[in-house]
Amino acid sequence: MNINEILANLEAKHPGENEFLQAVKEVLLCVEDVYNQHPEYEKARIIERMVEPDRIFTFRVTWVDDKGEVQNNIGYRVQFNNAIGPYKGGIRFHASVTLSVLKFLGFEQTFKNALTTLPMGGAKGGSDFSPRGKSDAEIMRFCQAFVLELWRNLGPDRDVPAGDIGVGGREVGYMYGMYKKLARENTGTFTGKGLSFGGSRIRPEATGFGALYFVEQMLKDLNQDIKDKTIAVSGFGNVAWGAAKKATELGGKVVTISGPDGYIYDPAGLNDEKIEYMLELRASGNDIVAPYADKFPGSQFFAGKKPWEQKVDIALPCATQNELGEEDAKKLIANNVLLVAEVSNMGCTAEAIDAFISSKTPYAPGKAVNAGGVAVSGLEMTQDAEHLQWSAQKVDDMLHEIMFNIHEACVEHGREEGYINYMKGANIAGFLKVADAMMAQGVI
Repeated sequence: MNINEILANLEAKHPGENEFLQAVKEVLLCVEDVYNQHPEYEKARIIERMVEPDRIFTFRVTWVDDKGEVQNNIGYRVQFNNAIGPYKGGIRFHASVTLSVLKFLGFEQTFKNALTTLPMGGAKGGSDFSPRGKSDAEIMRFCQAFVLELWRNLGPDRDVPAGDIGVGGREVGYMYGMYKKLARENTGTFTGKGLSFGGSRIRPEATGFGALYFVEQMLKDLNQDIKDKTIAVSGFGNVAWGAAKKATELGGKVVTISGPDGYIYDPAGLNDEKIEYMLELRASGNDIVAPYADKFPGSQFFAGKKPWEQKVDIALPCATQNELGEEDAKKLIANNVLLVAEVSNMGCTAEAIDAFISSKTPYAPGKAVNAGGVAVSGLEMTQDAEHLQWSAQKVDDMLHEIMFNIHEACVEHGREEGYINYMKGANIAGFLKVADAMMAQGVI
């Protein structure tokens, strides 16, 4: 495999898609040696096929705001790879959404879903529509218009969307309601639904909970535990909330949250009241964390800064892609951070990852750490197919097992002398499963 040639060809075909090219490069560098041990992969052009989505839907979404004015947005669905199961991946509503971002997310999702061991392929979708500042009625009309364009390409055994940034239970409910009306069927076509109509217990918390179960395994490998460890969390949305909740429950001390306006440092650590306040901040739609400092004396707000400058034991990026850069990584390393685990997708830049690995700082990528969210989505699909709803304990037990198995797969393929390269391990484990499935199904 000639990585430079593959990347050059991709860049020529997809100029400017930096996030997508970054994600592809990371995987190719990790799997190069394994790939070259399988000449049958080369003959079948597995890599060349794997780095291109099966198909992309791009469409106009036209809706009417509360003033009666017509609005237009762009909608996308990237169906990346369904070698091991129906397409599965979230929908993101945010002004920053581009095709490059969604292609990188769909590519990552393919390997993340493979790591869960559940039969799910990779996909991602979204729009440059931002729910911020919109009324419930406007969000409902947009969601309905979005699904009106996409619904024929969805289905419980075809493509199953879920939530992501800007898309929570409210948005999923509106989209599923419109899908159900158009398709005239009640199925598990969306996940992240409300409990009263086919949702799964623990789904809202699953990404954050699963991440902490993975971190627990990382700590065990270091002969440590999470009790009394200081933890920096970025973001303040659903993912950060779940991570903070489980970390605190397990005895850790979460001392930061962050937003686009800056970050909060709370040396006393988050408690139940503060964690619930994160939901209030998010529900306000203002996308800021500064009010936290006014509400909870003893905490500080640092405008325009990121939490990685604080001395902590564990760093958990929970916000968005490339949020932790090389300089941030150097600060964490200088402060002797114990481990870094991405809870957001591709939360660290390539330069930051290189810094962690070269310093032998344990670092685990999002496709492994945050797979608990899509894992419970897969369990929701199973419950819907069975027309049953499992107990929270059963779902949590299965989530524990899945995250343990993902950690084991990462260790198996990533153990090096004196260090576990989780990035390499996760990419190889996911790649082999998808590649073998593609080989078995022929050239299609």
